[in-house]
Amino acid sequence: MDELPITLAGKNKLEAELNQLVKVEREELKVAIAEARELGDLKENAEYHAAKEKQGIIEGRIAQLQGILARSRVVEVSKIKSTKVVFGATVSLLDVEKNVNITYKIVGEDESDIRDNKISYNSPLGKALIGKEEGDTVIVKAPKGDIEYEIESFEFVD
Repeated sequence: MDELPITLAGKNKLEAELNQLVKVEREELKVAIAEARELGDLKENAEYHAAKEKQGIIEGRIAQLQGILARSRVVEVSKIKSTKVVFGATVSLLDVEKNVNITYKIVGEDESDIRDNKISYNSPLGKALIGKEEGDTVIVKAPKGDIEYEIESFEFVD
């Protein structure tokens, strides 16, 4: 089984979600299913079927999170010393065509969130940035065409 890199913050977020699902939502569902059973005939009981369906979704997510956490290896980003962009780097880029600055943090697949400016090391941009240095230019193939970025700076902060 391959280990997947994850930041400490990403691991903590996944553990918090898992804890919420196991200790709160799973327990609430047990009560909802018990109450729905008391309503009688299970074949025509919409509340029971809805609760069982939700239970399946929650149990699936719990198993998924447990699998992710089991194969994850925490990378302590603040301890990284590198002259090249690697996993965990927070990279400041210049979109050459639009002349716009943007900053992304390179994180694990399961913690990436573009709204939070966190991109996966496996994403096209993440792959293009890994191994590059300050001042390098990278070209990312996107559906709307190639996008050119210049690496202005990068740092390793948690």
